[in-house]
Amino acid sequence: MKFSSFVLFLILFAQSVLADEICSRTATINYQEVLVDTSSSKLGEGLRFYLEKDPEALKLLEEYQSNNKIRWLDAAMSTTGTGLILFGLLKPGQNSDSNSYLNRQSLVMSGVSLILISFLVSKTINYNNEKYLQKSIEEYNKRNTPRIYFSPLSEYSPNNQSSIGLTAGLFKDF
Repeated sequence: MKFSSFVLFLILFAQSVLADEICSRTATINYQEVLVDTSSSKLGEGLRFYLEKDPEALKLLEEYQSNNKIRWLDAAMSTTGTGLILFGLLKPGQNSDSNSYLNRQSLVMSGVSLILISFLVSKTINYNNEKYLQKSIEEYNKRNTPRIYFSPLSEYSPNNQSSIGLTAGLFKDF
């Protein structure tokens, strides 16, 4: 029970940290920082003014935005997981009956697992979708000026070098 509460806390904490990270992404254009995500519903919208000058870049930006929409399957899995947790916690049972205890615990663990799987699948899809935004900026930079300099990892890696690893810290508020 303590483990499932801890996992649920980590998921909620990670969600708030990632939301802050997305809201503070910037790109450099003409030595000025431009907010990439002007709203949480349309990621990459801050670059639309520049990217719509190039049809290929605009097409990739629209593909990026359409893939970032909320998917009903993710919402259904998370809702089902929450329902399993609540049902497991509220299910009446005898404390002396070990079978009842196992059923309650299995419901809670199944709910936590379902939420965790939904979260990881969603984050993986969103991470892999970032390539469309990068390609869009690359296509624009091939044929247009001013150049757009955008690297989502440059703020968090030392000396602006790309690195692989786990980072933790405080992020700017949106």
